Amino acid sequence: MMVESVTWPPPASATSRRIKADRVGAERHKQRLGESIAGDRRETSPYEVSFQDDIEWRLLCKSTLGTKELTKFKEAIHNNYFFEMFVEDLPMWGYIGDFEDEDAILGEMEGSHTYLFPHLHFKIGTNKAQIVSVTVTTERDRRVDITNVQKPTTVQFSYSVEWFEDHELPWKMRMSRYADSRFLPGSFEIHWLSIINSFVLVLLLTAFLTIILMRVLKNDFSRYLELDDESLEEEESGWKLIHGDVFRFPEFPVLFCASVGTGVQLIVATFVLLGLALTGLISTTRRGSILAGLVVIYCLTCSIGSFVSTRLYFQMNGKAWVRCVLFTAGLFPAPVAVVFMWVNTIALAHGSTSALPFSTIFTIAAIYALIAFPLTVLGGIAAKNYASHDFNAPTRTTKVAREIPTEVPWYRSRFFQMIISGFLPFSAIYIELHYIFASMWGHQIYTLFGILLFAFILLIIVTSFISVALLYFQLAREDHRWWWSTFINAGMTGLFIYGYSF
Repeated sequence: MMVESVTWPPPASATSRRIKADRVGAERHKQRLGESIAGDRRETSPYEVSFQDDIEWRLLCKSTLGTKELTKFKEAIHNNYFFEMFVEDLPMWGYIGDFEDEDAILGEMEGSHTYLFPHLHFKIGTNKAQIVSVTVTTERDRRVDITNVQKPTTVQFSYSVEWFEDHELPWKMRMSRYADSRFLPGSFEIHWLSIINSFVLVLLLTAFLTIILMRVLKNDFSRYLELDDESLEEEESGWKLIHGDVFRFPEFPVLFCASVGTGVQLIVATFVLLGLALTGLISTTRRGSILAGLVVIYCLTCSIGSFVSTRLYFQMNGKAWVRCVLFTAGLFPAPVAVVFMWVNTIALAHGSTSALPFSTIFTIAAIYALIAFPLTVLGGIAAKNYASHDFNAPTRTTKVAREIPTEVPWYRSRFFQMIISGFLPFSAIYIELHYIFASMWGHQIYTLFGILLFAFILLIIVTSFISVALLYFQLAREDHRWWWSTFINAGMTGLFIYGYSF
C-alpha cells in the first residue's frame, strides 16, 4: 500500500506556502495509536508538490520491470489492490491498474489484457489558503500493458497536479465530504430498509411473546389459585413447583459474577463510544480513531464492571471477593491477548503491516496496567464498602435441590433453545453487520453511527425478550438451573456473528 504523508508549516503568505515532500520516499511517518491498531503504516512518497503550483506532467522515475516485478503488479491488479495516500490527513484512493476481456469465472483468457496505471493526477482544493479536499485519478491513456510478464517492460512513472478553489467547503467541514460520498448515496436507503425490517421484526416478536406469555401465565395462575397445596403436588407440574429452588445460586459463582460484570461493562462502553461518535467528539472519518477510543473507553469503564460483579458476588454470599475482582480484570483482556498473540505472530511471519509494533503493544499494556487494573480494584472496593449485599429473594431456598426431569421434547432441549436465542437477534442486525464488515475489511469509512446505535438498541431488546421467554419455558419444565443457561442464551448472538464474519 503506497502512502503519502505531506506536511507544511503555516507561513504568512500563501504564495510562499510549500508542501514538503522528500524525494527519497519510504520514510516512516509518526503513527497515532489508532492507526497502529488498524494496521496503517504511513510512509512518505517521492511526489513533490508546491502550493498553488499546477503541474501538467512531471516524471517521477523511469524503471525497467522484470518478470518478478511484473508478476507482483499483475497479481495485485487482479486482486483489486488499491493505494491510499494522504495530504494534510485527507485520504484519497486509487487502483494501481485494470484488466479487460477476462471471464468472471475462468479469469484470464486468451485475448485479455492487464494494464498498469503509471500516471497519477492529483486534484487539490483550497479554501482561504487551506487545503480542504484532495482526490487522485488515473489516466487510461497513459496505461501500460503488462499482460506478458516474461517480457521486461520499461515504465515511466509520472504525475500531474491541479489546484482549484473550493469555496463551498470550509476547513472545519472538510472531513464531511467523505461521510457524504463513501456510504450515504449508494446505501443509505438500504440501511433504512434494514432498520425498518429489524424494527418490524422487533414489534412482531415483542407482541408475540407478550401475548403468549400473558395468556400462559394467566392460565397458570388461574389453575394454581383454584387448587390447594395437596392437589398441586399431586396433579400439577411446572414453574410453581420449583419456587424453593429457583433462587438457588449457580455453580462457579466467581466466574458467573465476573462474566455478568464484564458484559455490563462492554454494553456501557459500547453506548459511550457510539454516543461520542454521534456527537463528533471522536472523529469517525480518521482511520483508527474508533479503535483507539474503544481501548481508552474500555479501560475507563473497568470500575463499572468490577462494581457490578463484586456486588452480585456479595449478594450470593461470596467471601473471596478479591478473587472475583481479579477474574473480572482478566476475563475479557486475557482471551483477547491470547488471540492477539496468535494473529500477530502470523502477521509477523508473513511480513504484514497489520502486525502491531512493539511500541504500540507496550502502550496498550501500559494503559491497561496503569488505568484499567487500578480502576477495576477501586470498583471492587467500592462495591464491598458501599453496595447493598442483600439478595432479597421473594421465596426461601430449600436445602435439598429438586430433581430435574431428564425426558424433555426436542424443541425444549438446551441445544434448540440456544439456536433460537442466537438466530432471532442475529436476524435483526445481520444487514447492518454486512456494512460494518465491508468497512473493516475494505478499508472504507463507516459513518452511520446513528443507525448503528439504533440497531444495537434493537439487538438488546430482542435479546432480552428472547431470554425472558426461554427462561419461562425452562422453568416450566421444572429446570431451576437458569442462571448459566440464560446467560449463555443471551450471548449466543455473538456466536452467529462470529460465523457470519467468515
